[in-house]
Amino acid sequence: MLLAALGMLGPFAIDTYLPAFAGIAADLNATPLQIQQTLSAYLFAFAFMSLFHGSLSDSLGRRPVVLTGIAVFTLASVGCAVSTSIGQLVFFRALQGLSTGAGIVVSRAVIRDIYPPADAQRVMSQVTLFFGVAPAIAPIVGGFLFVHIGWHAVFWFLAGVGVVLGLSNWFLLPETLHASQRQPFAFKPLLRGYVRMGSSGRFLLLALASGVPFNGMFLYVLSAPTFLGEHLHLAPTQFFWFFVCTISGIMGGAFISGRLAGRIAAERQIRLGFAVMLVVSVLNLIANLLFVPHVGWALFPIGLYALGWALMTPVVTLMVLDLYPERRGMAASMQAFIGAASNGFVAGVISPLVMHNAVSLAVACLLMMWVGLFAWGWLQRSTAPSAMH
Repeated sequence: MLLAALGMLGPFAIDTYLPAFAGIAADLNATPLQIQQTLSAYLFAFAFMSLFHGSLSDSLGRRPVVLTGIAVFTLASVGCAVSTSIGQLVFFRALQGLSTGAGIVVSRAVIRDIYPPADAQRVMSQVTLFFGVAPAIAPIVGGFLFVHIGWHAVFWFLAGVGVVLGLSNWFLLPETLHASQRQPFAFKPLLRGYVRMGSSGRFLLLALASGVPFNGMFLYVLSAPTFLGEHLHLAPTQFFWFFVCTISGIMGGAFISGRLAGRIAAERQIRLGFAVMLVVSVLNLIANLLFVPHVGWALFPIGLYALGWALMTPVVTLMVLDLYPERRGMAASMQAFIGAASNGFVAGVISPLVMHNAVSLAVACLLMMWVGLFAWGWLQRSTAPSAMH
């Protein structure tokens, strides 16, 4: 539960304040572009710092990095709550982004520190399940606070979450990296580690296999206002059906992944997840070519695609961590960075290009799944099966 809560902090920091955009803009005399910058500043800072949280935890220990990250997040949330200009809000949102990755990245390393492979897969699946719940709860909480108290209350709430999470981790989170396993905190060893991973075809293929297919689903999330409003003709009050479908898929896939842990081979489970995503994305494209998108069927493929992704991604994540047992934190950092970078590219480039056409959305979803499937297939051809266990 503690590790799942750490993983939920990032989505909470993004989604809780989204319903308050209009109120923040009116109160701070900000333009829509400036309000968007509060989100962009968070995402860019998160992606950048994701490169370093895990490496710091390899050198300093897991516990100090997690506790420091939560402390900075809490202070940044207070800063957001008391901001009186859009410039101040952008600054403190960037500070939130720099700190929230500590929980997400380091918690993956902690899981593998503590648990053997099958148990680690079960716990990683449970964390993925809670990760799927966060985007559903956060806007509801944020919307309630904004309507009844005001936008400042959203950030005071996040500060309160930081305090509770900080105290919980202070008393309950053990140090899982023994002093003898810590890496030297020096520029050259760190650089060697980054170069080693960044030049490893096996590492990059695994990171792409899990990170890029996620964007097949994330693309629809980013395009939700256009996809749901223009293509499916849903009112904003009906948008929640889309999130119910998507989150149910993530939770279902994560649950099945946990149940399969230790029962079937890792490669078989990954193939099963890709098979679900491939079949669903092909059928989704065919349906969009043949029929006008309708709410009666158009949401189900996205939920099933999310199920396939959540079924395979805990297994791939553990494979990434096990490539470099002595630098699990750095491996988690690099994987998170690749995922965040691809998310940013899809948000800034792909989504604006395809969101206004349902067929284009389906094609882009299929292509992103295909990138991940190609990466996995290439890895399988170039690696002996026994080496993947």
